Amino acid sequence: MRIAILLTLLATTLTAAAAEPAADSLILLRPARVFDGTSMHAGWRVLVKGDRIVAAGSDITATGARVIELPDTTLVPGLIEGHSHLFLHPYNETSWDDQVLHESIALRTVRAVTAARATLMAGFTTVRDLGTEGAGFADVGLKQAIDEGIVPGPRMLVATRAIVATGAYGPKGFEPGVEVPQGAEEASGEDVVRAVRRQIAAGADVVKLYADYRWRPGEDRRPTMSEAELRAATAAAHDAGRSVAAHATTEEGMRRSIAAGVDTIEHGYGGTKEIFRAMKDRGVVLCPTLAAVDAVARYQGWDGGEPTPAVVELSRASFRAARAANVVICAGGDVGVFAHGENVRELELMQDAGMPAREVLMAVTSSNARAFRIDDRVGAIRAGLLADLVAVTGDPSLEIRALRQVRMVMKNGRVVGE
Repeated sequence: MRIAILLTLLATTLTAAAAEPAADSLILLRPARVFDGTSMHAGWRVLVKGDRIVAAGSDITATGARVIELPDTTLVPGLIEGHSHLFLHPYNETSWDDQVLHESIALRTVRAVTAARATLMAGFTTVRDLGTEGAGFADVGLKQAIDEGIVPGPRMLVATRAIVATGAYGPKGFEPGVEVPQGAEEASGEDVVRAVRRQIAAGADVVKLYADYRWRPGEDRRPTMSEAELRAATAAAHDAGRSVAAHATTEEGMRRSIAAGVDTIEHGYGGTKEIFRAMKDRGVVLCPTLAAVDAVARYQGWDGGEPTPAVVELSRASFRAARAANVVICAGGDVGVFAHGENVRELELMQDAGMPAREVLMAVTSSNARAFRIDDRVGAIRAGLLADLVAVTGDPSLEIRALRQVRMVMKNGRVVGE
């Protein structure tokens, strides 16, 4: 049995190695149309050499290239998931508390490997993973395994443990004084900066801060970190060349985060006209995570009809208010609350809430790439960028649900699914 398993693993490894593109290999993709990150082009072709796009246009030819015919498809840049938790799985399967307290890091890592593959096969070739929620620094190892080709998955921007104010996170409800594993690293005062630096040293690409949360189960959300703590943490992260994502759902938590200079605000359900105007003025990006609210409401019995739960309506209203203020919108669903591989759910809800499909498509490609400072590598189809490309049946610039009809996924110039 052991020999059979080893032979299977060896065959899988050799197959994967054989699929890697040679440095000078040429692939010519022939879809019906190409969305380059901003505009749609009928009749375009895309030429890939090794792991890079070398040309895109209507008159592209290449002698000796492998031609991949993709009739009736739209070729788009590899999609970018803006808010993921690969180490979580849907809360209707296992509660968040039980995942943090009762699932071993080994089990959670194996789940994360499966989640990473599902994400990639859905056309998302990059993810910003905003915290392991109690799984320590395991995201750093998963990222390395993907980068080294050990397991399939999207390229990852990782936040490691995330940082919360002391006493303001969970799980809760245990004997006072008993140390209970937490879903993020607790810190206060000057130690917030030390926590930022610890996480960067461990491999964090982005620093995740919780600007507000519930102090106790059942209470309203309130600011947890002071503006001074947020400012100091953000400055330390920026000094190290890392961006900062702030979990903020209250008006005051958002105000403090904006004043502190964070790069993105996650959720933002309590935003007001004034708050969104400040975000626009300061260039702060909103990641609205509509799908997370929608999913939790459905777990609690909502069937998607009327009356709409107040929390769902609040998330939709804040999304519309942010768009009215011309805030840059990140496409990110808080995946993990719902199933990995179902990432398009967030995009569908964005379109349903009034964002035109073309703008949603830009958000999940070129706009996310700019927001996450990776637009020199991915997010568009143009010469010099990495060949992260996805072919889908139909035209997602007219109906974003077309992104569910994946025909081909290419990452780094290698076809990983077709």
